[in-house]
Amino acid sequence: MTLQTALIKQIIEGAIFAHSTPLSLDDLAVLFVEEERPTRSQLSALIKEIQQDYHQRPLELVEIASGYRFQVRAQFSPWISKLWQDKPPRLSRAMLETLAIIAYRQPVTRAEIEAIRGVVVSTQIIKALFDRDWIAVVGHRDVPGRPALLATTREFLDAFSLKSLADLPPLAQVRDLGLIEQELALRAQSTPAQVQE
Repeated sequence: MTLQTALIKQIIEGAIFAHSTPLSLDDLAVLFVEEERPTRSQLSALIKEIQQDYHQRPLELVEIASGYRFQVRAQFSPWISKLWQDKPPRLSRAMLETLAIIAYRQPVTRAEIEAIRGVVVSTQIIKALFDRDWIAVVGHRDVPGRPALLATTREFLDAFSLKSLADLPPLAQVRDLGLIEQELALRAQSTPAQVQE
């Protein structure tokens, strides 16, 4: 590696900042010619340094399912969100309940969701989750009718600033949907999803 470490760090920071979508370590590695390319462990170490540099700033460098991105810290969201005139679409309580069941119980069929919720899941809710690319069909249950098995997607993880499903609050600690709403709403402060009461 012939480039100076400080320059590599600046290139990484600039690329993540300038790119409209998260960048993975592989995405960052291709920025450098092969003889100057840092290893994955070197890239990870430099990213940790950048995260430390932003420790006391309103922006933070976070790792989500798709890679690394800069976002405004949740504590600054009440002020920063005033810059956007349009109100983002809200998540209804029914949609949030359905999404939470899919996230925690995946893969799950629509009938299983309905059994857990105790009510019929409307087609509009399922369609809205598909339209946002937050859920996908990952197979079919081997029973008569072969119902579709639903699971969350990488886009779901990205929308709620989760690196993996392991980052969801533990189900044993979640007493009611209100706690899930608070947890996911905090994580989604920099996304267009909002919870509707």
